[in-house]
Amino acid sequence: MTASTALTSFASLVDATRQHESDLLASVPTGLLIGGQWRDSSDGGTFDVHDPATGEVLATLASATSEDAVTALDAADAAQPFWAATAPRVRSEILRRAFELVTERADEFALLMTLEMGKPLAEARGEVTYGAEFLRWFAEEAVRDYGRYLTTPEGKNKILVQQKPVGPCLLITPWNFPLAMATRKVAPAVAAGCTMVLKPAKLTPLTAQYFAQTMLDAGLPAGVLNVVASSSASGISGPLMRDSRLRKVSFTGSTPVGKRLLADAAGNVLRTSMELGGNAPFIVFEDADVDKAVEGAMAAKMRNMGEACTAANRFLVHEAVAAEFTRKFAAAMGSLSVGRGTAPTTQVGPLIDAGARADVHALVTAAVDAGATALTGGTPADGPGYFYPPTVLANVPKGAAILRQEIFGPVAPVTTFSTEEEAIRQANSTEYGLAAYLYGRDFNRLLRVAEQIEFGMVGFNAGVISNAAAPFGGVKQSGLGREGGSEGIAEYTTTQYIGIADPYAQ
Repeated sequence: MTASTALTSFASLVDATRQHESDLLASVPTGLLIGGQWRDSSDGGTFDVHDPATGEVLATLASATSEDAVTALDAADAAQPFWAATAPRVRSEILRRAFELVTERADEFALLMTLEMGKPLAEARGEVTYGAEFLRWFAEEAVRDYGRYLTTPEGKNKILVQQKPVGPCLLITPWNFPLAMATRKVAPAVAAGCTMVLKPAKLTPLTAQYFAQTMLDAGLPAGVLNVVASSSASGISGPLMRDSRLRKVSFTGSTPVGKRLLADAAGNVLRTSMELGGNAPFIVFEDADVDKAVEGAMAAKMRNMGEACTAANRFLVHEAVAAEFTRKFAAAMGSLSVGRGTAPTTQVGPLIDAGARADVHALVTAAVDAGATALTGGTPADGPGYFYPPTVLANVPKGAAILRQEIFGPVAPVTTFSTEEEAIRQANSTEYGLAAYLYGRDFNRLLRVAEQIEFGMVGFNAGVISNAAAPFGGVKQSGLGREGGSEGIAEYTTTQYIGIADPYAQ
């Protein structure tokens, strides 16, 4: 093949790829989903969605107003009685069909996430698998929402306890996991018999739009799921949370926003599920298999370029193995390929926007100024897109801001400890309590430490622990409630007790 032929072939491949991306984007609904129909916003307003790898506009969506939000709640409220009365098996079969459709459309969902959020295609495909599992899991849970029937202790009456759907819900999802955060909320709500208004993040709404259409394709009745993407989050949440018809809000996002929503929820005593910020410690004890710890550190840190609330945020390493761990970790991080997520060789995509990159670099700069050493990375990339190189910081002072704040980027600060008690103290020295990771061979110690650290989820020699069958959630300022597992559907139900006189009681 001549050089000219090769260039022509490459150009044709690029053109075909761009056409495929264009065709997919054209298939995504750009309106508001209200009462089963896609429509424009009431004032004709729109907002743009950008590719963080290039800054280019991917699509223009209708921007919901407060009036549109209330109209969506009107539809959800109207659908609530019949949806609550729908047989659990019917709800289960819709979720199962949705699981099958999402799986069939995995390539389309993955490419959408890569385009609007930046993550590499391989990682986006992993999110499709993870997100789809919530549909399958809650399809199975829909028919297993157990109540109970028993006799009172004194034997005079019977106790009947049943679970009922809480009612219309507001679901607010973040930008970092556009599919999984939607399925993790929508699936249990559908299973429990609740109707919904879904407000996706304005930075990454395309995946949610495509998912909503997939739910309709799976047979979800009109009005059960309504979607109101908007450039104004408060313009949606404010009027809805003041409306007495809304009975629950589920939010995934930052702790400051979660606190404001909790305050707003108090007015109508709304049920709340809050999955908020994190500051996950990754603790490596002196008896750990260092190579496996490095492997786990890469998984715990670099999932989603570090833009995950469960991402390892602080690496607390025993002084006896700190030099070996840090050297090998820096080598692994430095070997990662950075680029647009659609490229087959890319392992690290861009951060979500310029502000996110600036925040990450400010933390790195402050740590280096305080005495830390950048073993790899540490300097923002030039050119279009919001790229930041994988960075490992050694000798980070224990009081550094980067150890206290959620980094949300591909930066790993390493500090040391000398005793188990010191590791526990350092791990707990945060207002957050979502995830923690422990590496070591002494299982009794791992259990002992897990008992003493204040986190809702703990991984033992595992860098990725999220699973649809497990309860996801934190303590302290990392949130309230749990998503996934058998606990997940309970977040969308209320408990009703019925006392029945026992005609056979003596």
